[in-house]
Amino acid sequence: MEKQVRFDSEAGTAGGALETPVPRSLSWKDFVQVAKPGILFSNLITTFGGFWIASRWDINWLLMVWTLLGTMLVMASGCVLNNYLDRDMDVKMARTRNRALPTGAMTPNLVLGYGIFLGVVGVSVLGILVNPLSALLGLLGLFVYVWVYTAWLKRTSVWSTTIGAISGAVPPVIGYAAVANQLDMGALILFLILFLWQPPHFWALGIRRLEDYRTAGYPLLPVVKGVHPTKISMMRYVVPLVPVSILLYTYNYVGVFYLVASTVLGLAWVFMCARGFGARDEIKWSKGVFLFSINYLTLLFVIMVIDTAGR
Repeated sequence: MEKQVRFDSEAGTAGGALETPVPRSLSWKDFVQVAKPGILFSNLITTFGGFWIASRWDINWLLMVWTLLGTMLVMASGCVLNNYLDRDMDVKMARTRNRALPTGAMTPNLVLGYGIFLGVVGVSVLGILVNPLSALLGLLGLFVYVWVYTAWLKRTSVWSTTIGAISGAVPPVIGYAAVANQLDMGALILFLILFLWQPPHFWALGIRRLEDYRTAGYPLLPVVKGVHPTKISMMRYVVPLVPVSILLYTYNYVGVFYLVASTVLGLAWVFMCARGFGARDEIKWSKGVFLFSINYLTLLFVIMVIDTAGR
């Protein structure tokens, strides 16, 4: 029998009523937080990695600045519009009910206008100061994240996480295309690494916050199918991630140090996910997997940059 998943104190009390969000006034920090700076930072690391891989140490520093700025603004637009579309659901979740919209610090129209403004400026920066391909990729990622993932699948299907991973895999490709101005094997490998990384990363959070997502009514995989099938699905992504990450070495984008490090990191994540099938404390296990997934991605791209092969 599947172990009972218990909701930890940080997320709230399982089945308990949530407190009403406390009204507060608007501050400049709300404009930063509504753009989800943590997500922006982690994705900019991958954008930088893609740019560096394509440059192979021959760096156009000004181009890199415009690429990172444009990509950051496009991603910020997606995060802000995500807050706008999810405002009715965020008020139901302990993790999100104190955001700017649920508390009334920001009005829906302000958030909508802010998100559109960021998107227009970001795509313009990419299209004018980088190249049209990067701008097109930014638009594609924004469309999938806002309309396909947030507005549609997130509320209707367990496939939302997988389809949403398409948008999350775009940032390193934008960085790569900014230099290469084409989509080749390097761009594909970077896309696949991020695509395979995202579902197990997010499902670990979903297991940890299971009751929060259930209360809000999100049809997340662990909510609809259960924790054990979700663990099986996580393995379907972390296992192929190991050989896919090695492809960067196979195609001579990186050196032996990356090969060894990516293999060790990947196998460590596989082992951690596999341990979940015997975990007695699934909240503790899922928290560990979630935190490791963040460190995995950061370390992978830092090592990728350090060990990028020259021309």
